[in-house]
Amino acid sequence: MNPKPGFTRNVIKRNYALLTPDGHVPSVFPGWTDCSPVVLISAALGAKLSQYLISLDAKSAGTGETENDEWFFYVVAGKLTVNGVALLEGGFAFLPPETKYDVRGSAKDSRLLVFRKTYEPLAGQKPPAFFTGNEKDISEAPFLGSQHARLKMLIPGSLAMDMAVNIFTYDPGATLPFVETHVMEHGMFFLTGGGVYRLDTDRHPVAAGDAIWIAPYCPQWFINDGAQPARYIYYKDVNRLPK
Repeated sequence: MNPKPGFTRNVIKRNYALLTPDGHVPSVFPGWTDCSPVVLISAALGAKLSQYLISLDAKSAGTGETENDEWFFYVVAGKLTVNGVALLEGGFAFLPPETKYDVRGSAKDSRLLVFRKTYEPLAGQKPPAFFTGNEKDISEAPFLGSQHARLKMLIPGSLAMDMAVNIFTYDPGATLPFVETHVMEHGMFFLTGGGVYRLDTDRHPVAAGDAIWIAPYCPQWFINDGAQPARYIYYKDVNRLPK
């Protein structure tokens, strides 16, 4: 899906953005060495979350502290360690606020997806603790009764959690059952396959490697119009009373 010179599928609107690999420009993150981080989503868009894609090799390292934020790491490709825990492709780690992190690359061409947001405490609930896992160990559930659109929840449901990270899988021809319009914000990354994503009143072809930001109340809908399953991982804010 490479565009001709001078053209791009990137689109930046008031209430959504489509970020494609052909427009990526690497950044430099303090505490991260021998790696190539790309900022996909940030407050500069008007978002309340940050989403990064970091390319690593066997010499890469990243150290720091989450401070008032919570971070969710997902290994898109390759392998690495987070606070000494080995994570292969599909592995993930949740880091609560005030947690030190130490990320070490273990293989060439590894890619790490990061979701980051400020944690919102809730009276009577202890902040969540650090945990890791792998999406292959989590079962899929039909979405609203459809066997052709299935959901994996990577973060266990709990009032202590104010973010959710899920993986959606669509068989060829499958769709979201209706045009969703809701208060939750999304950060999204396509893992495999593709299709057509409706954002507000616009429709865009999407493919593996694309990232999408969806602001609250932006109408959204998706169809997998390809010949292979389409999979994307996405963030949303949950379990807090909106202001």
